[in-house]
Amino acid sequence: MPMSDEMIERLTIRELVENWAIWRDSGDWERFRTVWHDDGRMMATWLQADRDTFIAGSRKVFESDVSIIHFLGGTTSDIAGNRAIAQTKMTINQRAEVEGVWCDVVCLGRFYDFLEKRDGRWGFVVRQPIYEKDWIAPLDPGATLTLDQSILDSYPVGYRHLAYLQAGLGYDVKRDMPGLKGPEVEALYAHGKAWLEGKPLEM
Repeated sequence: MPMSDEMIERLTIRELVENWAIWRDSGDWERFRTVWHDDGRMMATWLQADRDTFIAGSRKVFESDVSIIHFLGGTTSDIAGNRAIAQTKMTINQRAEVEGVWCDVVCLGRFYDFLEKRDGRWGFVVRQPIYEKDWIAPLDPGATLTLDQSILDSYPVGYRHLAYLQAGLGYDVKRDMPGLKGPEVEALYAHGKAWLEGKPLEM
């Protein structure tokens, strides 16, 4: 049976989400640029910026000793005309030196994407991760890792180990990112509802 127009749109959005992760993590910057609209913005813990600034920052990280890799799970999309909200289960795995010990930080969450179809092409307008829980593990299981508990506790529970690592690399980590529960994620859902209703994006 032929696919419905709605199913084709959902598959197209799914491919867009997958291309974001594959092209970003492989350093395919020219194709990575194509998944965004010109006014697209990324809201990451370590950088909240327009498309081009985020690509430049990601490229700098890619060319350093720090490794950031994304894994994707299931996706669901709410589509209203030429607008959509996509949510995708994801894992962020970042490797770097923490307090003199090389570690992996693993963070589980969702990508919450504001998408729009312009001139027949879907693209990212805003990508906002939701950070649900994380942990840190030394690469050497025999290594002793001692974290500053006061610094760790100063960040939200959903990404405190990721923030600890990134702050140690010199980044000014955003402290009010949405998590599994709380006012930040509820505000994000409200922005998503307004987006699907055709209202201006104010976030």
